[in-house]
Amino acid sequence: MTDLSIPQKVQDNARKGLKLRDEYGFGGTEVGQHMAEKLAGGGDLSEEEVRHVAAYFPRHAHDHLDQTGQGGAKPSRGYVAWLLWGGDEGRAWSERNVERLDNRDGHGS
Repeated sequence: MTDLSIPQKVQDNARKGLKLRDEYGFGGTEVGQHMAEKLAGGGDLSEEEVRHVAAYFPRHAHDHLDQTGQGGAKPSRGYVAWLLWGGDEGRAWSERNVERLDNRDGHGS
């Protein structure tokens, strides 16, 4: 069975995204905010939810992710949204689990 428990770093990234969204009033959608709340809370995701997280990243890999708000600058909307979905660690974790699920189900390459 595939372990779909949310890693601590993914939880931390989602929390940071929620904090930035609250602070600046932008970044992500209601769907992204809802997923961030789920990720930040820890526990497990369903298979469908993990696939949903993994599907987010390829569509948004170009969204001004270098504008992180360091040095007092405002972060980009894309960076905030990226964090809401778990950031780089969320991408690696969700894609790794989707691959495991696909292999288990016989859909792997």
